[in-house]
Amino acid sequence: MPVKPKITVKDFSFYYGTMKVIKSVTVDMYPENVTSIIGPSGCGKSTLLRCFNRMNDLIPGIRAEGKAMIDGQDIFDPDLDVVELRKRVGMVFQKPNPFPKSIFDNVAYGLRVNAVTDKIAIENKVEHSLKAAALWDEVKDRLKENALNLSGGQQQRLCVARALAVEPEIILMDEPASALDPIATAKIEELIVELKKNYTIVIVTHNMQQAARISDNTAFLMQGELIEYGKTAEIFTKPKKKLTEDYITGRFG
Repeated sequence: MPVKPKITVKDFSFYYGTMKVIKSVTVDMYPENVTSIIGPSGCGKSTLLRCFNRMNDLIPGIRAEGKAMIDGQDIFDPDLDVVELRKRVGMVFQKPNPFPKSIFDNVAYGLRVNAVTDKIAIENKVEHSLKAAALWDEVKDRLKENALNLSGGQQQRLCVARALAVEPEIILMDEPASALDPIATAKIEELIVELKKNYTIVIVTHNMQQAARISDNTAFLMQGELIEYGKTAEIFTKPKKKLTEDYITGRFG
């Protein structure tokens, strides 16, 4: 049986006021897969990513046309509970953004917001999430310590653990390694490859090698338009469009 897409984007456009920043994009993103969105700065990568958990709602004058769906449900349906949506769709940002709280409280935060009060359940979930984010062994004796004392790479993995704690189905990552050194970047990449066994992962990256290393499928965006989408190996070795080839070989961008 063919695998059903987790995220379906069909003839989807998105506006900031009168400015059309995403232009009639059609793409399917699959479960247990990493999809990379690449393209030059300002091409709409992060805007498209943030549509999937309605993070753009905070900007006045936004408007969507066409369809963006998760499991067939319209993300922009006025009756959709956005809080529920954001439980299902976790987000990791470009710069690590731990709260100025303990390591434990950072991971437990989403559980408490969602009215989980059972102390044992919270402790178990914190441990499980830190293990899933490949951080447990480094912090298990420091859980009461302020999260801001962690290194940049550890802080980013803590933010992944915080996203995982509320049991999302999809994890969005907006250039999650761009602020990190090569060793911390390698750990984040290993983590992404491990996490895709259980999650749908969509990552925005400006790092071509990273997209080639970790993603199953790649979407190339240019000025809000989807130029090409397909298996990462094919996009990088046999692109169908001249524009894709020019971008990947570094002729512009």
